[in-house]
Amino acid sequence: MYLARVIGRVVATARYPGLDGVPLQWIQPLDEEGRDAGAALVAAAVVGTGPGDVVHFVDGREGALACPETFVPVDAAIIGYVEEAAVFDRDLAAERRRNA
Repeated sequence: MYLARVIGRVVATARYPGLDGVPLQWIQPLDEEGRDAGAALVAAAVVGTGPGDVVHFVDGREGALACPETFVPVDAAIIGYVEEAAVFDRDLAAERRRNA
């Protein structure tokens, strides 16, 4: 399980069967200090999230298993919304609210 910040939404005009109604979000993974870590990626959002939210996600086969239909081609899935995350006395969620 990893932390990320939602940086946008993805709109797909054609979807794989089984992914109807599952929103796609553009996410930026975060390191242990809340900084950007690696390249941004697309994740299926199985919980309600939007741009600016700090979330936790899974990747690999677990990403597909988190979806309502489990045999879909998904590499990452957002499985939770982070309400509070303190890293070295910095609250990542509060920083998101201030910068929004």
